[in-house]
Amino acid sequence: MFGQVSHGLEVKVGAAKVWELYGTTKMALLAKEALPDAVVGVDILQGKGEVGTVMKITLAGGFSYKEKFTKVDHENRVKETEAIEGGFLDMGLSLYRVRFQVIGKDEEELCVIKSTIEYEVPEGVSFDVSIISVKLYADVAQVIKNRLTAPASAK
Repeated sequence: MFGQVSHGLEVKVGAAKVWELYGTTKMALLAKEALPDAVVGVDILQGKGEVGTVMKITLAGGFSYKEKFTKVDHENRVKETEAIEGGFLDMGLSLYRVRFQVIGKDEEELCVIKSTIEYEVPEGVSFDVSIISVKLYADVAQVIKNRLTAPASAK
């Protein structure tokens, strides 16, 4: 069974500025800094943000997984990562992919940060898909929005 969940957040900042964070490893490092109760560890194991980069993400409660950047499209502002070890894969999923898109509405003034999780439960595997949530990525998008739209004196 294939499924997906998504979240979109409008940001009054140009898409290029938002992509500077999303198109690299900076987003994960910022998430750890801004959401320490949720993201307790981000280790870059290989790469510098290009396709093939591997990171280990540790969430609160000891839930950890390794993800690999499988797509980094700077022109269309799309990045995809796939879990390659641990986390939901250990719980039975055969696919756990996260896609981040920064969609320019007005290139200088407005964009949408869209986060989508795609997952696949193999036939015959019992898995409670209600535990798959885009909330963490929605929280990260909100942190980035707040940081990029804060008055200069508050940054």
